Amino acid sequence: MKTPSKLVLTATVAALVLGGSYSWRQSRIASAPQPAGPPPPAVTVAPVELREIVESAEFTGRVDALETVELRPRVSGHVTAVKFQAGQRVLQGDVLFEIDARWYQAAADLAAAEFERAKVSAQLAEREQARTAELVASRTISTEDADARKLRVANALAARQAAEATLASARLDLAHTVIRAPISGRISRAYVTPGNLVSGTPGAAASLLATIVSTGEAYVYADLDERTALRFQRLLRAGGLALDQGRVPVELQLADEEGFGRRGWLESLDNRLTPSTGSLVLRAVFPNDDGALLPGLFARLRVPVGAARPTLLISERAVGTDQSQKFVFTVGENATVVQRAIKLGGTVDGLRIVREGLQPGERIVVNGLQRVRPGMTVAPQVAATAEPRSSVAQR
Repeated sequence: MKTPSKLVLTATVAALVLGGSYSWRQSRIASAPQPAGPPPPAVTVAPVELREIVESAEFTGRVDALETVELRPRVSGHVTAVKFQAGQRVLQGDVLFEIDARWYQAAADLAAAEFERAKVSAQLAEREQARTAELVASRTISTEDADARKLRVANALAARQAAEATLASARLDLAHTVIRAPISGRISRAYVTPGNLVSGTPGAAASLLATIVSTGEAYVYADLDERTALRFQRLLRAGGLALDQGRVPVELQLADEEGFGRRGWLESLDNRLTPSTGSLVLRAVFPNDDGALLPGLFARLRVPVGAARPTLLISERAVGTDQSQKFVFTVGENATVVQRAIKLGGTVDGLRIVREGLQPGERIVVNGLQRVRPGMTVAPQVAATAEPRSSVAQR
């Protein structure tokens, strides 16, 4: 049986042996190569752009022709001929409709005969009047007869003038049986066909025959809200809007078009706001060489509401949302990600305007936002940038 002193000695030796073995294993583990960590995530970055931007506002516009005419007859009668095809381009003065002119020709002939009768009567009265002074001097006629001759001359001249006016009216009615194009443009279909009776009653009660709209240029109307109208007029008076050859440029986009490729200019502003809508009517003029601006079309109208000024732009893909706060991830020189709160404005060429929070040239993450967190190290790759297409910003 071992004594207590021998047990203590045996335990001490065992502890030394076990401790040495543990230290040897730890040194082996420490000296062994450690496995490499995951590489930093690859992200696409783009610099914050700085451009001269004209801020603009967009509105829904209505296209209309510069000139629109409703063809209505000035005399009543049966239509005998239609001289055009639907949708045809017509020139001012072209014959479009003919109305049966026989009654009007007869009325003109009758008026011409009455005018000749009145002329003969006036000539006879004037000849008698020419002899009056001689006859009075020779006491052949009395003073009363002389005065009567003067009155007959005045009456004959008035009758001749009335007959002449009646003849002019009859000839005018006869001329109105041929309906000509008052303007050049594109004509609609004929609303009446030969054989139909049309009314030439003055005013809107007259029969509608067709319509003509001018081509070459077109109006576009838009309603500016009160706030935009006040801002626009203030800038216009102060000369704060960018002008093109002395005119305010505006842009247009049709429903089937990409981008605002049509360029026009401001023609006028209405002189009062519409009380029911609180809006001010703006009218712009656009070239219409391709004939695409058909009256009645709806389009998007872009109107400048500020002068050109340096503006920061970033890709829409770079913007993240944290509740109501917008942010982006910036990447510094050491490839470390920093979250930056920003305030955004409108858009231009698909890019967002930055009001606050960034500086020109800073690199922001545009692809891979879901893989990064603030403070991470990333492998940035520069994104290809496209050439700017426009310098107008949308609110």
